[in-house]
Amino acid sequence: MAALGSFLMLCTCISGLFHVEATSDTLSSLDSSFCHGGLEVIYPELDVDECLIIPKSRKLREKVSTVWKAPQIYFSGAHKKKMYTLVMVDPDAPSRTNPTSAYWRHWLVVDIQGDALKKGQIQGTSLADYRPPTPPHKSGFHRYQFMLFEQPPDAPVSLTGQEKSSRGKWDLQAFITRFDLGEPVATLQFLTQNYKD
Repeated sequence: MAALGSFLMLCTCISGLFHVEATSDTLSSLDSSFCHGGLEVIYPELDVDECLIIPKSRKLREKVSTVWKAPQIYFSGAHKKKMYTLVMVDPDAPSRTNPTSAYWRHWLVVDIQGDALKKGQIQGTSLADYRPPTPPHKSGFHRYQFMLFEQPPDAPVSLTGQEKSSRGKWDLQAFITRFDLGEPVATLQFLTQNYKD
């Protein structure tokens, strides 16, 4: 068992996984209080397990916007036999001071198997394929929020024709209410801005 732990630690070091620590002087209290429940979002060089601002260092903002594909999602609190819905939105589109297109839907996956979530995998049905965070130039910081909901049993979750036609101006609360998703079991967010700013 110790050998396995050492091997995993070595793999992590070699892959250059960058764990970013959030501090009280980087986030407002409102932004830092959003995260709860133990959700983890894992990009190739960035492990997000608490609310944070993505730093410019190592070109992380550019990579999250232009290079990396959908992250791994890990939730240790998942119940093996339950199904989950994952939502990723930008409530600050096109800017935090003028969010006229909020909520912008970046990713929506339903019918996620609980046992897969415990392993850091997404096995479900994609209703909106992953779109990376791409905040417009000079629009300031955007919050990218991940919300994980436990799906009620035998309740198929889908998008209306109108919802499918546009990712912007999504009424997230109406979606949550329509499928009786309730409060999210876990939430996480990171803030980033256009990598050229």
